[in-house]
Amino acid sequence: MARLPKITNQQILEAATEVFLEKGFGGSTQEIARKAGISEASIFKRFSTKEELFFAAMGIPETPPWVNQLESLSGKGELKANLNQVCVGILEFYRDVMPRMMMLRAKGNALPEMGLKLESKPIRDVKVLTSFLEFEIKQGRLRPCQPQAIAHILLGSLMNHVLLEQISSPESLPTDELVFVDNLVDILWQGISPR
Repeated sequence: MARLPKITNQQILEAATEVFLEKGFGGSTQEIARKAGISEASIFKRFSTKEELFFAAMGIPETPPWVNQLESLSGKGELKANLNQVCVGILEFYRDVMPRMMMLRAKGNALPEMGLKLESKPIRDVKVLTSFLEFEIKQGRLRPCQPQAIAHILLGSLMNHVLLEQISSPESLPTDELVFVDNLVDILWQGISPR
């Protein structure tokens, strides 16, 4: 019979969150292990890399929920409605993640460096959304256009909306999120609809 772990993943993540919020990605796994009362090797039995531990501790999923949504919407239903739905998902994701990243940056804390072979998560998000749009163009559901530019426009606009929410009072925002998303997609749709 296998031994039950004496510490849960959640306890490791709580210790890691404390260390990472204080020191950013520069906080050591030795420090996290000490805070959790376990060996450093125990961390790596549960989390394969320090990056994986960091993103789990900071509540940043490996794959954002909206990316999974793309697969179920690809080539199905009304595309304009799908774009609205995806944009709301992107907005919710960045609304959840951006404050933590801003807090780490504001404290001068380091974030994980992406190696030469790895790309940042926002760049990966652009590529995923670009692929979705390319597929829709091939299906004739969008007119031929530059899907990467559209992906940048959507993601950049949505991230900017979240940033403005973070640094502004709620009363000063010009529109609520659903109106903003509807307007954004409607403006883009005029240039990308299959006609």
